[in-house]
Amino acid sequence: MLKKTIFLLQDTKELNDELSEKFSQEEDFEVVGCTTDGINAIPLITDKKPKVLITGLVLSGYDGLSVINKIKAQGINVKIIVLSALATDEVIAKTVSAGADYFMAKPYNFNILKERITEILSVNENPQPLVANKLHRESLDEKISKIFINVGIPPHVKGYGFLREGVKMAVEDPEIINNITKKLYPSIGEKFNTSASKVERAIRHAIEVAWNRGRIEAINNILGVRAYVGAEKPTNGEFIALVADKMLLEQA
Repeated sequence: MLKKTIFLLQDTKELNDELSEKFSQEEDFEVVGCTTDGINAIPLITDKKPKVLITGLVLSGYDGLSVINKIKAQGINVKIIVLSALATDEVIAKTVSAGADYFMAKPYNFNILKERITEILSVNENPQPLVANKLHRESLDEKISKIFINVGIPPHVKGYGFLREGVKMAVEDPEIINNITKKLYPSIGEKFNTSASKVERAIRHAIEVAWNRGRIEAINNILGVRAYVGAEKPTNGEFIALVADKMLLEQA
């Protein structure tokens, strides 16, 4: 089995050791190096050639954002996952813009971390025609994620994943928005092993987070469909439909 090689660049030796121990128990993952120093990381990554770098942001030497910038500038071929407690909208947007493939907020879920590693590597590992399909889906994921971040829904907020899945489903099947309670919520719940009612509540929470942050002008500018004012909020179905419509228009 071809292992998924990982390089760890976290702010403490304890966290590097904790992650190393967890990955060592997985037969398809292998940690090939680790450090807490951003300056030392660059030549180590160049030498070890890991498939994935899991980096923090607050490091000794170079900080995480500087490491990402230097990796991209040097053309080092490695997927980058940022694992950090600094999960503000601005920080997430900066890391994604710099070239990070995924941002995960601490405290992290190791099973989800493994899933994200597998997802970001699948573009290179899956044979055709699955590569083309994955490239499309990842591009769609990235566009949706950028919209969520810009309107004030960060990845760590409850309901973010449900909401993103709902938008993707609506892009693939626009009619599903007319059957949101009986079809969309249950489908999302089945994928995430939870109930439809929990999906509905979590999506509502994610939307409320954006509105409570007062990003109304940004939301109107991004969605460009309906002007929201004051405390007025869209329903779950309306918000999903608006984002899905924007995705479909951009693909046209």
